[in-house]
Amino acid sequence: MEGLIRKIIIGKDPKDAMAYYVGMRAGGGKVSTIVIDDKHLHKYNKKRYLVYTDLDGSHVLWKAVDDMPCIVEFDLDF
Repeated sequence: MEGLIRKIIIGKDPKDAMAYYVGMRAGGGKVSTIVIDDKHLHKYNKKRYLVYTDLDGSHVLWKAVDDMPCIVEFDLDF
């Protein structure tokens, strides 16, 4: 499943929501991957999205989005 989510929009109203997408600048790096946290889903029955950055060659967790209304856009370039 890794790499299938291209963009996530977080918030009740998409006009006022935050959006994160693969390739977006994040601090000194760029968003590299957005994934659903399967362990969290199975343990708590709640969705959590993890946003990772590629910072100086390291894959680093940047944000965790817990139990929020989200619109998920998938990458259709297989």
